[in-house]
Parts: sequence; structure tokens; C-alpha cells
Amino acid sequence: MNRAAVMGIAVLLAGAWPTPSAAAEASTDLTTARQIVKRFAGELKGELKKAVGEEGFEHAIGVCKDAAPRIAATLSAETGWRVGRTALRLRNPANAPDSVESAVLNEFLERAAAGEPLAKMETALEQIGAEARKDFRYMKAIPTGELCLTCHGSDIDPKLAARIRAAYPKDQATGFKLGELRGAFTLAKPLD
Repeated sequence: MNRAAVMGIAVLLAGAWPTPSAAAEASTDLTTARQIVKRFAGELKGELKKAVGEEGFEHAIGVCKDAAPRIAATLSAETGWRVGRTALRLRNPANAPDSVESAVLNEFLERAAAGEPLAKMETALEQIGAEARKDFRYMKAIPTGELCLTCHGSDIDPKLAARIRAAYPKDQATGFKLGELRGAFTLAKPLD
């Protein structure tokens, strides 16, 4: 689905909401989504740094494989939001983007190419889904950082690369450069 199709099914927060009360609710949802992402990113980064510090980068593979989904599931259960990560170049096939997420990720690439900083890039929208149910969706870009390059860059230690291939036989998430779009945090919640 291209950007125009996403716009056809979504009202961007930057655009007009139908009523002031809907705009106020969206603002609350946006604030909540940002808080959830901040917590997810902080917990994941903390676990990665601890694993690397105690046992090296080979142990970090397990953190990304096991801890990230666990953190997302915990946040989902606690908040009532669907919380996860996605990317265009996947390491874990379970994180495959849906059509809206793919369109937003491609939009992030376009915005980055136009000079917008990835670290501040986000999109929030209202999506009309199946049976006219509305969902609030939020995505926050994940730029490739220094820590990420060890496992997602171009120059991966051969022993580490072998462990990654063993854990993720269909891995597509290497060859990134510092600052490139690695993926996005993705959140959704039904609007009542």
C-alpha cells in the first residue's frame, strides 16, 4: 500500500480531526504512545547493554530474540495497546510489517532522504479497519545506532555472524550504516 492509500484510510494527527473531543483524545493517545515507546526502548537498551557488558555481543542476540518480544508482550498486557517493532529489512520474520506499517516505513525513508532527522521521526494516524473499526496507530523511527552496527552493520565479526545466521536463517537486517533507518516501534489500540 502506497502513501496515498494510507492517507485514504487514515487521518494524520497533523491534519484535522472531526471534532475537538476527538482531537483531545488523539493528543492523549499520542502522549501515551510516546511514553510506551520510551519505556520499550529504554528497557531493551538496558538489557542489551547489560548482556554485552557481562557476556559480549553474542549474548545480545538472545536479548533481541527473546527480551524484545517479552518486553513488547508485557507492555501490551499492561497498556492494552498492541506493541512491537517492525522493519523493511527483517531479522525476525515475526516482525513483518503490515501494509500500513510498510507504507509508513517507506515514508520515513523519503522524509530522511529529504533531510528530516530519523531520531525525531514519528507518525500517528487513525485507521479505519475491518468492520469500520477504528484504530489509533503510532510509529516511531529507529535509527541505526553505534550499538546496533555490531550485529546489523557491514563488518560483523564472523563468529557473531554465524550465531546470527543460526538464530535467524532468513536474516535480511545487515549492511546498515550509522544513522540509517533500522526499523520502527509500532503501536496500535482500538478506538471505542
